Amino acid sequence: QLEVFEGHGEPPGRLLAQAQHERAFLRDGVRRVPVRDGRIRATLFLPPGEDAFPGIIDIHGLVGGLFEHRASLLANHGFATLALAYYQYEDLPQKLTELHLEYFEEAVNYMLQHPQVKGPGVGLLGYSKGGELSLAMAAFLKNIMAVASLNGPVAVTVFPLCYKDKTIPNLTRYEQRVKVTNSNILDYSDVLTDPFQAPGNQSLIPIEKAEAQFLFIVGQDDHVIKSEYYATEVCKLLQAQGKENFQVLSYPGTGHYIDSPFFPFYPIGNHPVFQKRSVLGGELRASSKAQVHAWLQIQAFFKKYLNDK
Repeated sequence: QLEVFEGHGEPPGRLLAQAQHERAFLRDGVRRVPVRDGRIRATLFLPPGEDAFPGIIDIHGLVGGLFEHRASLLANHGFATLALAYYQYEDLPQKLTELHLEYFEEAVNYMLQHPQVKGPGVGLLGYSKGGELSLAMAAFLKNIMAVASLNGPVAVTVFPLCYKDKTIPNLTRYEQRVKVTNSNILDYSDVLTDPFQAPGNQSLIPIEKAEAQFLFIVGQDDHVIKSEYYATEVCKLLQAQGKENFQVLSYPGTGHYIDSPFFPFYPIGNHPVFQKRSVLGGELRASSKAQVHAWLQIQAFFKKYLNDK
């Protein structure tokens, strides 16, 4: 319910205008199915009907918990979508010291064994840390066909990443590089080591091993990670190996937070690692337009690479 009042004080002045905005997260016939399968804690959204649908796993950032809104909206558009939690939810770990890809492999296998998920592979949609995890899944796991990464690092950050007998160390952080803005808000954009400057950097995710198609969606004003720089440099590495399985959508005036269309704008927020108010970046009009455009591109990307097989 939106209301506009005259003036800025309390109590508010006379009512100038009002309107109701309604948004449907579950269209008629879309099913919401809680998933407690093995270690997996998730929610599966299935489009209407008994057909098999292209499958997507949606992985959010480091704030913890389970986020269902993006998965439900994708199901409205014909994708069987699993919103996957990986910590701070039910009996999942409350604190992380390392991440194990075996957990995410279970989620892939769950989707591929589901009678309403059309194989032979699945797509991954990841935001921030979820983008990093999605890239790692594509590099090490089978049956990943398409990955859309929203401002995701291309190297392992914060915690080591483990899979079987391999451990990828996380990038070093230098907290002394934190800057303070004129508004006394912290800017952490320079705290991570540059994964492309150290020869043979062990933290880079070896996405050249992946068979998947990649869509890198980046905000040019991202103040959490240098997402545009990461995407540009990793695509150069792929090109050098003769690969063309990537595209980059780069949005000016857009910060770290990129969500579905018409979601609130967050230029400042709690930093996912340092837990302090920090600059996320972006400006309202550009970010809002980017969310609308990127959402259509994400759907087109998955329709192309999950339906043609």
